[in-house]
Amino acid sequence: MKNCVFNVSVDTKKWFKAAGVRAVKTMAQTAIGVIGSSALISTVDWKVVLSASVVAGVVSVLTSIAGIPEVESEG
Repeated sequence: MKNCVFNVSVDTKKWFKAAGVRAVKTMAQTAIGVIGSSALISTVDWKVVLSASVVAGVVSVLTSIAGIPEVESEG
């Protein structure tokens, strides 16, 4: 795990920034998907949109622990 956040050669600030950007993008994509699918059926349930987006963001951050290609290890 070359770009893992627990690797001492990885810059933690860069990792958190990259993981945050990925999580926000994932949350936005999830929100768009949920809004789009629920708009076709009836009205948008904003609690479902919010909860699905938050879960997607958490999963994104947890997945990023294994490594983020944008963050180069120094060494």
